[in-house]
Amino acid sequence: MRRRELLALPGVAALPAAAQSSLPLADKQPGAGFAERDITPAIGSEQPGNYYKRYNESVHDPCKVRAAVFTDGAATAALVSVDALIVPRAMVLAARQRIAKMTSIAADAVLIGATHTHSGGPVGMVQPGEFDGAPPHVQQLAKLSTEADPKYLTRVEDAIVDAVAEAFRSRKAYQCGVASGIEEKSAFNRRFHMKNGQTWTHPQAGNPDMLDAAGPVDPEVGVIGAFDGGRLVGCVVTFACHATTNPAGISANWIYYLEKTIRAVHGPEVVVVFLPGATGDVTQVDNHSRFKQPTGEQWAKLVGGRVGAEALKCLVSMTPGALTPVRVASRTLDVARRKPSKARVAKAAALATPAVQTTAQWVFAKETVMLDWLISRYPTAPVEVQALQIGPVVFAANPSEYFCQLGLDIKKGSRFAFTWPVMLANGCVGYVPTEEAMGPGGGGYETRLTTYSNLRVTAGTEIKQASLELIATLTPGPTPLPPAHPPFKAPWDYGSVPPETE
Repeated sequence: MRRRELLALPGVAALPAAAQSSLPLADKQPGAGFAERDITPAIGSEQPGNYYKRYNESVHDPCKVRAAVFTDGAATAALVSVDALIVPRAMVLAARQRIAKMTSIAADAVLIGATHTHSGGPVGMVQPGEFDGAPPHVQQLAKLSTEADPKYLTRVEDAIVDAVAEAFRSRKAYQCGVASGIEEKSAFNRRFHMKNGQTWTHPQAGNPDMLDAAGPVDPEVGVIGAFDGGRLVGCVVTFACHATTNPAGISANWIYYLEKTIRAVHGPEVVVVFLPGATGDVTQVDNHSRFKQPTGEQWAKLVGGRVGAEALKCLVSMTPGALTPVRVASRTLDVARRKPSKARVAKAAALATPAVQTTAQWVFAKETVMLDWLISRYPTAPVEVQALQIGPVVFAANPSEYFCQLGLDIKKGSRFAFTWPVMLANGCVGYVPTEEAMGPGGGGYETRLTTYSNLRVTAGTEIKQASLELIATLTPGPTPLPPAHPPFKAPWDYGSVPPETE
């Protein structure tokens, strides 16, 4: 994939020379607003990201809710990033309803996405009341799992509502631009074809049975920037890489260094809204590397710094103007879950002892027992597919950890100049692999059957088809471009000469 043509335009200035400081919005005038709120969890709170309990022991950097609101003068939409592993569906629906009552933003015109930091607060995995009514031994296994904290969920919901409301109130007639670039050295597909005919996740560097990568990466860094005169007010950044660098302590993960890189150039008040691309099988780990893997801190700086640097190149390359129209289309699919066999459940029940263990055998036995009961109560899962348009950009959002190839397929099938998939948005349904990954030569961690990941094999294709159908109902807006070159009059008189050899 090469850099968009927009970035290759010569002489593109960061802002028109005559740009003025932005004013409050007049009627039917395009613009934007930004805001953020702190949601740093407490020391000692549970840290989700695994199938058993872990606890936050220190703070590395703040976790935040960041919001961007865009309007075309008539319709308005909000993009929200939450420094959390997931955003539970119930919290999303509640926040949207409150936002709709406080602003003129329609509930379905709010996209709420998790940055998927594995260093955040207790938003999952077991949700409040999820296992009410289950047999005692199932409830006991649920208690041994990572649990969401109801008070923290309320705090995050309040922060989402407050941030969007402030962004809405603070809207101004900012000039907005869009561009994309390429960052190819920060993210790697973690799934590999093996000599035994299977596909494994993280087979580890030096494994002699490891063949080629079983999936692609998406190196595109997508950026929308909003400018007040010559000052960057806020931006939206997308990139496909798991937030698993894990610097020591509570952290936004590498997204912290993405923000820090952009703020180092544009100032500490810039709001950086990050939304992850289709990165269900993509992380910062290079399983082919012959060198020792970096520390968590080094990794966070590497990924955040490189993606941030590419975002800065995009910001200086774009031509600000009006990003119109703003439109949203959405659909909620009712997707059946994969049910474990009776034989598998019986075997798992014998292994899932009511005592905390961290072995893979115990973890997935526990998950099988819990899933078996969960499906008896919730045989299907709501999967919201959303297409949110900001001018020439469409965000194709869904609540799964979506495989990279599926995201690339959506990009290929879209007629928008900029199509940016967003995973773990508006809820969470776990990993959704390609059908190939679920086939005879597939396998790996993402295909395991758990309470977190259990949708039917065709779910990824269904999400892709729904996304493309929704995108097809929208009409791309124009990309702001520099003024056209004046008509040719004459060549440069310094250079339009033959060689002078004497």
